[in-house]
Amino acid sequence: MASTDFYMKNFALIVLFIISMVSSAQTADKSLPYYELPEYSENFTAGTVAARQVEALGFRYYWATNNLVEKDLAYKSDKDARSVDETIEHILNLSYVIVNSTLKKPNEKTDFSQLDFEAKRKQTLINLKIAADILKQSDDISQFKIILGEREVPFWNAINGPIADAIWHCGQIASFRRITGNPINPNVNHFMGTVKE
Repeated sequence: MASTDFYMKNFALIVLFIISMVSSAQTADKSLPYYELPEYSENFTAGTVAARQVEALGFRYYWATNNLVEKDLAYKSDKDARSVDETIEHILNLSYVIVNSTLKKPNEKTDFSQLDFEAKRKQTLINLKIAADILKQSDDISQFKIILGEREVPFWNAINGPIADAIWHCGQIASFRRITGNPINPNVNHFMGTVKE
């Protein structure tokens, strides 16, 4: 009888531990942009459609990178590939290309080596929010060129370049974190842009 009580108490402790691990793994910072997608615009314009594409990227990035741990960040699909952490830095660079086009600023090489994962993640989300907010208000998105030194590239290239590229990499991160045993919160609905509580 004593051994049965011992096993039942240990079983209860293990169940509580697993529940606490699952709930802590599913926590999210609602103060950052794109925990959920904002309400969509009443009107379809070039600006609102482009903004929604950036917001969709922000939502996917938010959840692909939510609650990553060290083993997730270190993961590489093979020795010559980028790690997840290096991919996150690449997405941060892409987010600067996107936001700089909306701010009409030239792109410059930036060193992010001093930033930790959380700082890179936060800055990426902020960059995407700034860009989407500017695009929403614009009647003419052709003014938002990618400025590369003396060269100006039309906004078309922002769509098929950094925006599409960043979405692609969010999918990689989502796949890689499943491999490392830390999948995205199953309550995230990418189609609706919401999270079931």
